[in-house]
Amino acid sequence: MCGMEIWINPACSKCRSALTLLDAEGADYTVRRYLEDVPTEDEIRDVLDRLGLEPWDITRTQEAVAKELAVKEWAKDAGARERWIRALAEHPKLIQRPIITADDGTAVVARTDEAVRDALSR
Repeated sequence: MCGMEIWINPACSKCRSALTLLDAEGADYTVRRYLEDVPTEDEIRDVLDRLGLEPWDITRTQEAVAKELAVKEWAKDAGARERWIRALAEHPKLIQRPIITADDGTAVVARTDEAVRDALSR
């Protein structure tokens, strides 16, 4: 099993659940409290590439800041991609969580036990 990093918000029940499962499986991982240790735009691009997703796919559109920015109105195309990435870097609360990145270059949005197990099985 390779080493992993998990981006979490300690206040999030899905994050706590993912950590509990990782611990139960004896996983080798490090915790990144991404609201304090905010990912750079390049790190966000890297995670998106690993996930095979676009920034709007990992944006929490129900957050207050998302509503203030009116992100639901933003275009979802190649021309708007950098705007979304910049918003995620400037407002990390918008980033879906938890996200597990593995040393093998893969990543998953680990909102379910199945997704965490998927990360563990790589």
